[in-house]
Amino acid sequence: MLTRRQIPFFNYPALFAPEEQELMTLLRDVLSRGAYILQKDLKEFEAALAKYLNVKHAFGMADGTNAITLALRAAGVKAGDEVIVPSHTFIASVYPIKALGAMPVLVECGDDHLMDAKAAEAAVTERTTAIVPVHLNGRCCDMDAIQKIATRHGLAIVEDAAQGLGAKFRDRFAGTFGVAGTFSFYPAKSLGCFGDGGALVTNDDKVAEQVELWRDHGRNKEGIVVDWGTNCRLDNVHAAVLNFKLKKFDASVARRREIAGTYDRRLRKIDGLILPPAPGASPDHFDTFQNYEMQSLRRDELRAYLENHGVRTLLQWGGHAVHQFKNLGFNVSLPKTTLMTSRFIMLPMNTSLVDDDVNYICDVIEQFHNKA
Repeated sequence: MLTRRQIPFFNYPALFAPEEQELMTLLRDVLSRGAYILQKDLKEFEAALAKYLNVKHAFGMADGTNAITLALRAAGVKAGDEVIVPSHTFIASVYPIKALGAMPVLVECGDDHLMDAKAAEAAVTERTTAIVPVHLNGRCCDMDAIQKIATRHGLAIVEDAAQGLGAKFRDRFAGTFGVAGTFSFYPAKSLGCFGDGGALVTNDDKVAEQVELWRDHGRNKEGIVVDWGTNCRLDNVHAAVLNFKLKKFDASVARRREIAGTYDRRLRKIDGLILPPAPGASPDHFDTFQNYEMQSLRRDELRAYLENHGVRTLLQWGGHAVHQFKNLGFNVSLPKTTLMTSRFIMLPMNTSLVDDDVNYICDVIEQFHNKA
């Protein structure tokens, strides 16, 4: 008989409570200086992020969606172009393509839940100008395969690494392979602020020059408007919080990998579950486990059973891939993505979980399958 526990999918108050004193000291410092927009705290965070990712340029953005929009614009995407993107992603990966007047071409995901490189190459036409690999759940795409496609067809790569900060492929960070990489710092991300936030990183000096202008109304360093831009700067308060949290990010990732290791050890042999790769399962990948998304052949029954035992789960994006939102007008058949979407379920994965929480979740899942 299990002793019932209450485990939320994500504990938002825990983002603040354990470090309340340090965070309040930091916030008082920033606010007492009246340092709100484009101040030294933002510059310090951008420098720290660039150093962490080993890139030349990092820009704090208002959110990940704006970051993708400016990255695609800097990559030369324009009205009438086609851009390849997986359907298994958040709408924010796709909207920027539409916003620039281009056509998003949705493709299948592979067994790792990421863009299927073969499907991506099959979708290339004479109008294709860019490809957007999306690094989901803290796992980096097979960038060798995607870079080969881009080289063969002369495509720009813009990476959506909203869920991929810290993930690596062949010892290189997600977000550092293409023309630009983009990140989200939504509160529930592995590195999250207390509102919306994002970043764009690049090794291209010209892209950096354009993004610096465009995120601040097209103004140059003298305050003169020299191009059409928008307002999508990262607020300075969020930057200060992120800079504080970045110092502890590696420890946070290590804890996520511990939790993933427990899930894998306890659940790997259960029939009817398809788990993501375990930490260290592939020498080419370093996964940060932003999420723990698995497949269950009895997904809805399992989810209800967990709920009845106090464990909250999540269906990412409401259980829909982009092509399944009928009002968006996509007419594409993606049978593998559709099947996998019907099986996806995300278990709690965050650093507020203690070992007893993780083992309780596994106990409930084991009990569900034993009863079956």
